[in-house]
Amino acid sequence: MELQESAIYAGPPIASPEVRSQPLRPAVMAEVERLLGGRTRDIRLKGELGRLFEERSWSRTAKIIRAWMIWVTLLDVLTLGLNAILLPNAVALSMLPPACILPPAALATAFIWRKPRGVGLQRVSLVAGLFLILLSVALVGVSAGGEFYERHLNIMLFVAITAIIIFSIPLAWTVAVASFALALYLIFQLRNPMLDTGSAVAGTLFFTSGIVATVVARRTMTILAQKTFLLELRDKRRVAELADANARLERLAKTDPLTGIANRRWMMETLNRLWGAGAERPAGTAMLMCDIDDFKSLNDRLGHAEGDRCLVKVAGIIQSSVRRNRDHVARYGGEEFLVVLPGADVQAALATAERIRASVEAASLPNPASRVAPYVTLSIGVAAQGAAGEIIGPERLQNQADTALYLAKKAGRNRVVLFRPE
Repeated sequence: MELQESAIYAGPPIASPEVRSQPLRPAVMAEVERLLGGRTRDIRLKGELGRLFEERSWSRTAKIIRAWMIWVTLLDVLTLGLNAILLPNAVALSMLPPACILPPAALATAFIWRKPRGVGLQRVSLVAGLFLILLSVALVGVSAGGEFYERHLNIMLFVAITAIIIFSIPLAWTVAVASFALALYLIFQLRNPMLDTGSAVAGTLFFTSGIVATVVARRTMTILAQKTFLLELRDKRRVAELADANARLERLAKTDPLTGIANRRWMMETLNRLWGAGAERPAGTAMLMCDIDDFKSLNDRLGHAEGDRCLVKVAGIIQSSVRRNRDHVARYGGEEFLVVLPGADVQAALATAERIRASVEAASLPNPASRVAPYVTLSIGVAAQGAAGEIIGPERLQNQADTALYLAKKAGRNRVVLFRPE
């Protein structure tokens, strides 16, 4: 029979869900796809996949082992008590010494499996603990003799089979437990005065077939668990890829493809959020409507490629001139940019607008067809609401900024104009 290692964890358990959610390397996911693309019976988890599967299964395996050991101890103590009541004293006393082997062996194994330890210690503790438990059950029958001899040897095999079925441990460990059980059964049956050698061997072979079938079933259960684990990894990867794709699409839908800053749609959503019902707006809000002077002439004289370059440069200057953690900038039209300044009063809004205008002028981007200067300039309209005054809606505030921008253009361009109701 081919030996396939099952799941057991020799290191510390996973610290948190965040660790489990970390994306796997492409090589690991390629191995997942390869294993799932082949036959189920050929699944073998090695390297990082094996480690992840072990991390995932250790806690459950340890809980099962501890519970099994504790219940075996309780049943052993209960059986001793019943034997003392129901059986003759001589028989009950003969069972007592070998029965006392089981509780400390089981409890010591349960204690060792209370938390992750070295793989060597875990392997030795489990295999040795099970061996002592099986030996204890067998010796109880051997010591009592008579009808108890055969009965307890069968009970020993039953105990071994239950451990093989429910313990998700490496197959080599499972085979060791099965071998101990069959070896003990054969040795004690050969010494059974009521059986000849042929009957002892025949009985051992009969039980061997059953235990081998149980081991094969345990191996199949392990492979199916590993396949389920691989399917979960693939599903998580696909969900992560879908979420990432949706996030990218969302960013693209709200980003101007040329300048890389927010687009008009994103700005509308931002304005709705800032002025939404129940939203906590900072005291005072200002808007700047920025427009590149004579941009059409720049496109006609230097070409659209230079016009696009100009838009990218101006967008970067505006973005770098505001408070990154608070203010909002978007390309609102062809050569128009809208800036929203939450919590800014009139003086702060004018200072920001002048800083933007001066920075664009200082960049000296060429615009030989401009009626203002041989380089790119910016006209800016400013509208602001007072901290204690009437709350102006976003549409109205934007209209005021547009009006101020019109006045800036009319006054000669390359200037900042504040909207005044009069």
